[in-house]
Amino acid sequence: MHAASQTAHQRGEAPRPTPPPPFGRLQLRPETLRAIHSLGWQQPTPIQEKVVPLLIEGRDLVGQAQTGSGKTGAFGIPLVERIDPPTRDLQALVLVPTRELSLQVSDEVRALGRYRGIKVVTLFGGQSIERQFADLRRRPHIAVATPGRLLDHMRRGTVSLGQVRTVILDEADRMLDMGFLPDVTQILRALPQRRQTALFSATMPADVRTIADRQMQNPVSVHIAAPAPTVETVEQFYVEVAEEDKVKALRRLLEDEAVESALVFRRTKHRADRLATQLGRHRRVGVLHGGMRQNARLRALRDFEERRTPVLVATNVAARGLDLPEISHVINFDAPEDVETYIHRVGRTARAGRSGTAITLVGQHDIEIFDQLRRRLGSTFKRHPLNLYA
Repeated sequence: MHAASQTAHQRGEAPRPTPPPPFGRLQLRPETLRAIHSLGWQQPTPIQEKVVPLLIEGRDLVGQAQTGSGKTGAFGIPLVERIDPPTRDLQALVLVPTRELSLQVSDEVRALGRYRGIKVVTLFGGQSIERQFADLRRRPHIAVATPGRLLDHMRRGTVSLGQVRTVILDEADRMLDMGFLPDVTQILRALPQRRQTALFSATMPADVRTIADRQMQNPVSVHIAAPAPTVETVEQFYVEVAEEDKVKALRRLLEDEAVESALVFRRTKHRADRLATQLGRHRRVGVLHGGMRQNARLRALRDFEERRTPVLVATNVAARGLDLPEISHVINFDAPEDVETYIHRVGRTARAGRSGTAITLVGQHDIEIFDQLRRRLGSTFKRHPLNLYA
């Protein structure tokens, strides 16, 4: 008997029930709880607390949350809870904008469903379609797909959507930014009318709201505000340096700081390529931007995740949507355009309770945004001890 209950029993009182473990409050299947435990998740994130019960109920939902909020788990847990494993039909579909995100989401959903025997297929361009034919012939329960490749399979007749009961649109604003609105609309029209639809997006532009209005039945809205980085989780520094000395400053920072993994931001793909080349003369450096072929982007991402290249130079657009929870440093080689972009960049470190460091190089062209950041961040925005001119 639990010690507290035993003491209460000896006093003749009714024993107090042991509180359920954090994820136990969500009343999940034992197999799902076991999978969550295997992933090392300690407690639900705010979006998981709100979204999981609603999706398990079968509600349509619009969720607004940033990458790193636990969003994939928020829809992944209900997906695996609602699948009927003995029925070997495609029962759920997750649409994502990029190959990289399709692989990340697939890995997480597959891990959540492993103890229920749930099969997940990943469909994206750039991979052998013959391999995907073979994967589909194994009759998966869930497909995670980019819109273009899913439409390709639909036209070929190699995927059947007739039994899909749940569809998730992940990173919806990004999907529409990339021109996928016609594809997404065509896919949604091909799905059964009696289905559950959930949409997740960092922002809510008009096109995203239109999809929600036209494709959902009385959706519930869940908005999780993006927390601004705080001094408790992210140490935030600036280094004032001449534009022509920024590369030298970055090299010094990478040598002097305890850098396990650094995400370095540049504004354009050409600048990102140039900086990666300059840094690559002294260390292994990756680059990630929208002008790269998909297989090159995937390789750069995997090399960074596995620490073969501990430094990744990226643009805002390419880095958005990536869930890289173990970044020790975010370095703004080019200062962000505005405070919100700064918050999104810096929010990529110090996730899941880890500490992190953000460093912004401030040149003569960055004075306006520098003043805005100092007003917004106050004493948490500190001068870094690096001084190239001492």
